[in-house]
Amino acid sequence: MTRPAIYLASGSPRRRELLAQIGIPFERITGEVDETPWPREGAHAYVERLARAKAAAGVAAMRAQGLASRLVLAADTTVALDDHILGKPIDAADATAMLRRLSGRVHEVLTGVAVSDGERVLSVISASEVRFRSLSEAEIAAYVATGEPLDKAGSYGAQGVGAVLIESLSGSFSGVVGLPLAETVTLLQQFGYAYW
Repeated sequence: MTRPAIYLASGSPRRRELLAQIGIPFERITGEVDETPWPREGAHAYVERLARAKAAAGVAAMRAQGLASRLVLAADTTVALDDHILGKPIDAADATAMLRRLSGRVHEVLTGVAVSDGERVLSVISASEVRFRSLSEAEIAAYVATGEPLDKAGSYGAQGVGAVLIESLSGSFSGVVGLPLAETVTLLQQFGYAYW
């Protein structure tokens, strides 16, 4: 079955891999969005706001570049511990501090997904609970030394070496990686996208 192409308003290689996994053709499109959390903004509101803003930026880029009109998909993922946002670390010391906080505890991984046709935007939040095993200082240091944590929300990647840190996961594995596939297809279908 040939599915219609969409625009993906994301630079994430994980999101590209996940869309390819389920056979949705796409082209990348980029737009600038300030990802700074607002004062007192909760993690759920933050990821949904950013996903919607990224979708709107993608639509604006599509129009500005005179591209064919297509659905625009955007997403944002963050890690939340006690509703405190743990974004991407600024350096190795920050990554180390985050991993210490997550060690032996349950945290939430939230991915906001938004789809826009240029007229309306629909969005959803995928929330998953992840429990880390207790980590030694040597394990944290060795993991940080791999470099993997440095561009990941919460300082770990469930799809990489960071999988060994996870004791259990309740929710959407693809959502933890960066794009909850069931929710994504459902949103696209609400715009008449023919997946099946």
